[in-house]
Amino acid sequence: MFICNHCPFVVHLKMNLLKLANDYIPKGVGIVAISSNSIKTHPQDGPDMMAKEAQQLGYPFPYLYDETQEIAKAYGAACTPDFFLYKKDGRRPFELVYHGQFDDSRPGNGKPITGRDLRNALDCILAGMPVSTAQKPSIGCSIKWHPK
Repeated sequence: MFICNHCPFVVHLKMNLLKLANDYIPKGVGIVAISSNSIKTHPQDGPDMMAKEAQQLGYPFPYLYDETQEIAKAYGAACTPDFFLYKKDGRRPFELVYHGQFDDSRPGNGKPITGRDLRNALDCILAGMPVSTAQKPSIGCSIKWHPK
């Protein structure tokens, strides 16, 4: 997942991201969070503040900094939060099976945070079932690209 420290859309979900990780890591799901935001324009999204946040919240997953922004570009990440779910089947290469939103909740819209969309995709993978191709794109803060 692509997240950052400052985005209100990520802040809205943070405790539920932690809950999702604690629910699925014991089931064998690997989770990684990446911040690709430029620290030239958003220093609060840099490695020092990321480490502080990860420690304060007790993230059970790595929270990595994409200094060159090449990872975000390679994934096609556009915003924070942005979720990518890959399936690994034996010796076959990883396969992207979900790229979309956490759920329909947004800051101020009154909808409960459930993680429904991402949880449904994870549950399908764990059950050996196909993931629905009807996927809603993530909505959030744009990746803060390095100034030209």
